Amino acid sequence: MARILIVEDELVAAQSIQDFLESSEHTILGVAETGSEAIQSAAELHPDLILMDIYLKDEVDGIAAAEQIYQQLGIPIIYLSANTEDAILQRAIATEPFGYLVKPFNQTELLTSIGIALQRHRLEKQLEQAE
Repeated sequence: MARILIVEDELVAAQSIQDFLESSEHTILGVAETGSEAIQSAAELHPDLILMDIYLKDEVDGIAAAEQIYQQLGIPIIYLSANTEDAILQRAIATEPFGYLVKPFNQTELLTSIGIALQRHRLEKQLEQAE
């Protein structure tokens, strides 16, 4: 159904997400561990959707990477974070994400968020083309 890039610097969390998606129709294109790697992988792989952790290992955090990816490539982003601090949420919201999942989340929450994000992205593209 969708080709997904996972951006997560915690290997256990990345594996958990892969496990959640294993039984779905989605294809995992890879796992990036840093914001810089996410930007490069997105440009090379052109996924349909990116699952983006906010806190990453390098100087480019998930929000900065997501903003650059969406502006340059138009790939929808769902944020994954254990953080619910208002300042982080406001910064994330400003990038117009297609979802925000608070860790820990379950398979149903993940798959539902992916489905909604993909549908919203399709509708926005159709509207854009119609205009």
